[in-house]
Amino acid sequence: MARHKRVLILGGIEDSWKLTRLASTIPGFEVINSLAGRTCRSIIRFKPTRVGGFGGLSGLKNYLRDQKIDLLIDATHPFASKISCNAAIATSELKIPHLMLVRPAWKKIESDRWLEVESNEVAAKVLPELASRIFLSIGRQELASYTHLKDLWFLMRMIESPQPYSSVPPGKILTERGPFSLGEERSLLQKYQIETIVSKNSGGNATYPKIVAARELSIPVVMIQRPSLPEGDQVSDVESAVSWLRNYID
Repeated sequence: MARHKRVLILGGIEDSWKLTRLASTIPGFEVINSLAGRTCRSIIRFKPTRVGGFGGLSGLKNYLRDQKIDLLIDATHPFASKISCNAAIATSELKIPHLMLVRPAWKKIESDRWLEVESNEVAAKVLPELASRIFLSIGRQELASYTHLKDLWFLMRMIESPQPYSSVPPGKILTERGPFSLGEERSLLQKYQIETIVSKNSGGNATYPKIVAARELSIPVVMIQRPSLPEGDQVSDVESAVSWLRNYID
């Protein structure tokens, strides 16, 4: 009897859970979901799920070999560029079929007031000319890029509080997990008298209402663009990823 093909799904976006669930129903596949574990409150919805990094490129290659992984789907956050690059290199060197599930970026429409920048560092440079009260919606990993802006006030929303003794810009921290409704986002911006939003162009529906609220209130958005993706097969939805997997059924 042939062994089941082992599929590693690198998770990090909501669609990765749907993909994991559907992939696990395909006969002949054994699915392992992997989370980076950037928050202590990572939601585990599927077993087996591994949590934590791999130890760089060499660690990922060792894991793929040791676990006899046959197929890999990268369904990480669009800004998780390091693991995406490592996954592309490792699977290429080990001759493992590899797919990227990349949710579409948000698209600017006519009534949006976006200033598109390439990084948090560039966003920090332009903020003093834009506003004094900023909604910083980038998570907790990049806060240090803004700590030198002592004359500005930041509303910072993240799933968990920053680590003790980490650098944090002046302002207020909210620890909340989306999705958020349009009404909630509109009220938040009005309550804290927000003049500008800083956001990553993450795509998806969970946090898009803040972009709609900014549009309705005519609030500028400093939109951080996505890093470049490695070359390779790419799909934009779960159904296409499942179809890709079915091509490898024996």
